[in-house]
Amino acid sequence: MIEKMKFLSITGPKDDIDRVVDQYLSKYEIQLENALSELKTVANLRPYLEINPYKAELQTAAALMEEIKGNKAVDGHGRDTGTVRREPGQVIQAQDSGLTGLSVENAVNTVHSLDEQLQSLRTQKEALETQVQGIEESMDRVIPFTDLNYDLKDIMHFRYIKFRFGRMTHEYYNKFMDYVYDTIDTVVHKCQEDADYVWLVYFVPEPLSDKIDAIYASLHFERFFLPDEYEGTPVEATHELEHQLAELYEKIRDVDEKIGSALESHAEELRAAYRKLETYSGNFDVRKLAACTKDKDHTFYILCGWMSETDAKAFRKELEEDHDTFCFVEEDHDNIISRPPTKLRNPGLFRPFEMFIRMYGLPSYEEIDPTVILGLTYSFLFGFMFGDAGQGLCLMLGGYLLYRAKKMNLAAIISCCGFFSTIFGFLFGSVFGFENIIKPLWLRPKTAMTNLPFVGNLNTVFIVAIAMGMGIVLMTMVLNVINSLRSHDTEKAFFDTNGIAGIVFYGALAVTIILYMSGHVLPATAVLVVMFVIPLLVIFFKEPLTALAEKHAKIMPEEKGMFFVQGVFELFEVCLSYFSNTLSFVRVGAFAVSHAAMMEVVLMLAGAEAGTPNWLVVVLGNLFVCGMEGLIVGIQVLRLEYYELFSRFYRGTGREFKPYGKQNG
Repeated sequence: MIEKMKFLSITGPKDDIDRVVDQYLSKYEIQLENALSELKTVANLRPYLEINPYKAELQTAAALMEEIKGNKAVDGHGRDTGTVRREPGQVIQAQDSGLTGLSVENAVNTVHSLDEQLQSLRTQKEALETQVQGIEESMDRVIPFTDLNYDLKDIMHFRYIKFRFGRMTHEYYNKFMDYVYDTIDTVVHKCQEDADYVWLVYFVPEPLSDKIDAIYASLHFERFFLPDEYEGTPVEATHELEHQLAELYEKIRDVDEKIGSALESHAEELRAAYRKLETYSGNFDVRKLAACTKDKDHTFYILCGWMSETDAKAFRKELEEDHDTFCFVEEDHDNIISRPPTKLRNPGLFRPFEMFIRMYGLPSYEEIDPTVILGLTYSFLFGFMFGDAGQGLCLMLGGYLLYRAKKMNLAAIISCCGFFSTIFGFLFGSVFGFENIIKPLWLRPKTAMTNLPFVGNLNTVFIVAIAMGMGIVLMTMVLNVINSLRSHDTEKAFFDTNGIAGIVFYGALAVTIILYMSGHVLPATAVLVVMFVIPLLVIFFKEPLTALAEKHAKIMPEEKGMFFVQGVFELFEVCLSYFSNTLSFVRVGAFAVSHAAMMEVVLMLAGAEAGTPNWLVVVLGNLFVCGMEGLIVGIQVLRLEYYELFSRFYRGTGREFKPYGKQNG
């Protein structure tokens, strides 16, 4: 069912809004609406404009909380002690003693103090990491030349000899050594090589350096510049750099330990500060939906929104002791701009079926909540199509245990369907496909036949499925009339194919079929003539009849010829849709028969006819049929619910109740 909602306007001194939000909105569920939009008739309204003073501190605290989460995400009992998740604008309620006893000023100071302490340590770490990066770059420059067994500082200070560090590709290095090296005045020392390059150092006399450099450049020699910062040979310089790196890494580890220690030692304080800041920041966002008005020298805030009738009564009673806060309940919904939100409240057994309702669309506030109807019809049809006492019991127990463990709505739905499957399993006399263990309390789907006039022998479950479908269709028509009357839609309530005219037509059709099949031809013909033709004429003329009922000046459309042509085709479509919708329920009986047939195949493969079945085949076959057919039946029943039931009476245009304050469940 849908909870009754009340529209409330809350007002008080402007400076008192934080107290009201913290004291009341954290206790009662209220969906706030924009007061400026709702109260257009109130004069001198202006927005409540203030900058959130806690936003920056909350962002800093959130960043620190992420660092804590990286170090220690849960406490010693395995509970999550990280951030408190909050929807945008949600009012947060105090949840622990650490939060309750901490003032917002102390929370801000805690965050600032810890952030400054950590910022100093981070600065030290960044400086050390910069040094590490520089040393690693130096190592990258000198490592390719470690095969040069000569002091680098001596090379750097040659006076008459020029030196060049660099690399060449293998191709050009080989050409150089084969054709050029012996013809020019240079000395080459080959160092290391990889798959693409040869690293080398060459020396030339200073007077010839320009000429020799040009020759090397023509062979794609890439020069590397080594700074004058190395001590000893390249190998010795590399060892020295590695030693410096080790010292820097040790210092970085020390800083990381200090950061971790600071976070760990202040973790509880920071969590409490974060929650306090989140509470105040979230509560402050309420101002975005508030309005202000001025009376003489006093400024007042106004908050308005939807609250359940139960909460509204308790809230107003509590306000009787609060002389600074006033609450007004608007009883006339015509004076309210926003539509009432939908808050579903169903018995626990049917609550999991709300998942299917949300998939289709929540009911609007004036509509009938179809959750209970869907839960009963879905489970009943599933059980009829999947009637097996053994498999149904497995679905019921398995779904129940899974729901208890994981709180999955789908598991609870499976459990309910399993219950009805078990009932129909006893009615059909089927236990894990075996039909010789128990006698059917009703019939066996494969063999039960009924002789009908004009038709002959027909499977009984098909007849029952069609009759059941006709009953469900009539029920949905009645629900459509109720919904249409609630929304003041005259055409849909009285003259539509799913309105009163449709009920009379389809009901007369059902009665006629029953009378003909039972041999009562004369009364059936009378019903066919009187109650069959008249409703079709009403449906044909539904637009003029609606205009007449609503006292419009214009009754008939101007294009009368087009009206009659269109009406004829629509009437043909209506009759065709009634026929096709009714036949859709044949699948209910068809699946009941196919389930029995599939299990017969499984038992035949297991050799059950010989009296000694292969139990492994029986078990695997039951698992296969239970999984595959259970999935198909579940989808087919949902299709029937959406297309044959909901399409007749259900709009699903509601908006969900999204309260500030405490969250459900």
